[in-house]
Amino acid sequence: MRSVTPGFAVDSPLSAAQAEAEVFGSMFGLSGKRAKPLYWLTLLSGLLESLFFSGMAYGWASLVFVLKVDGYFAGYCTNATRDSDHAAYTDCTGQDEQFSLVMCIALIINTIIRFPIGCVFDRFGTTVTRVISIFLFTTATLFITLSNAEMSLLLYPAISCLIISGTILHTTNAQVGNLFHFYRSTIITVYNGAFDSSAAVFLVIKLLHERGVSLFVSFLFVTSCSIILLLRTLFLMPRGHIPYPLPEIYTYGVRCPGRKDKKNNKLEDMKEHEYPRKMDMQTEGTTPEMEPKKEEVASFRSCVLSWLFLWHLVWVVTILFCHTIFLSNVNSMLTRLAKDDQTSVSHYTNAFAITQLCSVLFAPVNGLIMDRHKKRTLATGETRRESDLRSSCLSLFLTSLQCFLFCICFTIPVLPLQYFTFVLQVINSSFFYGGHQAFISIAFPVTHFGKMSGIAMSLSALGLLLQVPVLHLIQHRLHGDPLYVNVGVILLSLLAFIHPIQVSLYCRKLDKQRTITKQEANEQQAF
Repeated sequence: MRSVTPGFAVDSPLSAAQAEAEVFGSMFGLSGKRAKPLYWLTLLSGLLESLFFSGMAYGWASLVFVLKVDGYFAGYCTNATRDSDHAAYTDCTGQDEQFSLVMCIALIINTIIRFPIGCVFDRFGTTVTRVISIFLFTTATLFITLSNAEMSLLLYPAISCLIISGTILHTTNAQVGNLFHFYRSTIITVYNGAFDSSAAVFLVIKLLHERGVSLFVSFLFVTSCSIILLLRTLFLMPRGHIPYPLPEIYTYGVRCPGRKDKKNNKLEDMKEHEYPRKMDMQTEGTTPEMEPKKEEVASFRSCVLSWLFLWHLVWVVTILFCHTIFLSNVNSMLTRLAKDDQTSVSHYTNAFAITQLCSVLFAPVNGLIMDRHKKRTLATGETRRESDLRSSCLSLFLTSLQCFLFCICFTIPVLPLQYFTFVLQVINSSFFYGGHQAFISIAFPVTHFGKMSGIAMSLSALGLLLQVPVLHLIQHRLHGDPLYVNVGVILLSLLAFIHPIQVSLYCRKLDKQRTITKQEANEQQAF
């Protein structure tokens, strides 16, 4: 009897360990000298792209400080008199509300458009999707370059386009993990950490602005970097998708058209469609002859309507809402806690941005948690998908716990405590985004990855729409004090704990079914 590694058929009578070693070698390009440097170059260049471009819009708090200095939305500031001592002061509540709305609307549009992005990615492939992203990135940076205090409204389309372009870049980069089998989830989470850390780019722009470099010059340079994104799209990314598991002979990037190119594309499409079926059917000790000849991949509709996805959606909406409430109000919150001391506000804004830069260091931890059982021998009848789902339970629980603690910290109105809030926000964000994409890649067929990942974020926009009345409530009814809203956010964050419990129960159900099936098989053999 021939032994196979999940997802691969082994034609020669190798041991399971030998087969696994052979697959491991092919995953890292060790079987071909040409492939290995290309895989690593793709990985490292994608890491740099994520670190400097994909999530830079999330450094909004740093950019807001610069925009206030340059007088953006200054017309919304009014002269007022303090009730306690009748002293005159400048009330910039309206200005803060405009900046909060810019980020809030951008986040909502980004989540709404995630599903169409996923459909485009699944249907047309990497090149088309990234070209759209590069166009949006260039448009966004040009808008900011050409904006000024009189044209503050340009920030609305600019930040929206910037966030959307970064999301598209990140979606296309997530597939790079397919090049490295045993560290697939780890690489996805590393990219998510780099995505979060790119928020520090706006900190650099803030520091340069304090030294006399104008916003125009900074964003003109950022706009010119679009050529780097285009070159990587042409030379280091596939036209279609990176399949999983990876074929032994696989090339991508710019190639001369011919039979080899057609063969590679056919092999890629074949692997993408056959992988979900193989991963669910093959277990250790199972031979190809024992597989059913025809097995359809689960439909997109059945995946969306499954309880596994519905509770994951609740998890995504809950955590995303908590983070966006914080990000939309962080600058006004720091201003209020620092009692309008702009020196303190600048200091804490820098601390937040520097903390975000460390996200790339925290993110791999979540990936290692999800990949910790990759090399474990599967139990009799156990599928690789079931094993990976069981590993994800701990990751989902830790992410939910971090979100709960994070909400408690930013609710407590103590300025020095916000250092710890910043750390928790960055850790939780890196765990959340990496865990979301890794879970989607584990729980559902790879052919639906873009759509499943996108629809979860798009549907979460329905929850994020609540931000608009919430922000209005904070600014106009609660006089800028979000204490009661934050208490409600803490209670809301408890919903996130349902998802890891549901996944754990789902895995136990699969284990119970496997045990019953095994007992029935033994009884049949006894007769």
